[in-house]
Amino acid sequence: MAGIGGYNGWRWIFIVEGLVTVVVAMASKFLIVDWPETSKFLTAKERAFVLHRTGQDATEAKMDRLDQKSCRRILTDWKIYTGIIMYFGVVNTGYSTSFLTPTILKQLGWTAVRAQILTIPIYIVSCIITILVAYCSDRVRHRYGFTMLGILVATVGYAILLAQRHVPVVLRYVAVYLVTAGGYITQPVCLAWLSNNMSGHYKRSMGTAMQVGVGNLGGIVASTVYIPTQAPTFALGYGVSLGLLWLCGLACTGFCVGLWMENQKRERGERDDRYRLPTDELENLGDDHPSFRYVL
Repeated sequence: MAGIGGYNGWRWIFIVEGLVTVVVAMASKFLIVDWPETSKFLTAKERAFVLHRTGQDATEAKMDRLDQKSCRRILTDWKIYTGIIMYFGVVNTGYSTSFLTPTILKQLGWTAVRAQILTIPIYIVSCIITILVAYCSDRVRHRYGFTMLGILVATVGYAILLAQRHVPVVLRYVAVYLVTAGGYITQPVCLAWLSNNMSGHYKRSMGTAMQVGVGNLGGIVASTVYIPTQAPTFALGYGVSLGLLWLCGLACTGFCVGLWMENQKRERGERDDRYRLPTDELENLGDDHPSFRYVL
């Protein structure tokens, strides 16, 4: 399609992909159901089963009513703002690799076409690792260790790229794998981890939206720190990305410690005074309910 309408081929890639996204988004308004009980593709038995499972998941820690008190609880919850920092730090790596992997490979001496082709196995490997980590994390019901694993893997990759003048081309290509895979390990776990520790429909919805919406500002950083005049070393870009990755690591560590401390307080009964709240407020506390235990 290069030359059609006066646009280069790469511009048409963005136009076509963007149009497909818009069409699917508009169709999803009518295709995606709001609640299990209103779904038409489930049988009555399946709907009852889904409602039973979601009820087990929520237990007593519910937030199914959005009022002034619940809004205050959501907007003053330190976990949401820590989750934003976690996501902000790691999403920069995701955007950086998406923006610059073909450019990096081209500057390693390969043609533009070959560089584009060689990005494919990077994302295939990262996808497989993401699925494997998701399975393992869910099996052991633990998140923190996996976030730090991804950060350590990506750190090795960034270290190689920062020292690329002293390493062979093959090792630099391996470094791109490490950075991408590391980001793909940590980023989805950060999203799931915050969601796991928010109970109640409204709180989970608002908290997740805040984490993704504000945290995605890391993409702006990624688009500005890779200065063309610094090619092919991109010392500033790699350095900033590495620093933000460890900002994510610090936030994850603080998140884990905070959750552990809160769990200990609840085990000792230090939150049991909330049982004396009015019934309507007690039944709408979300994860502030004394019976709720946080996932580390």
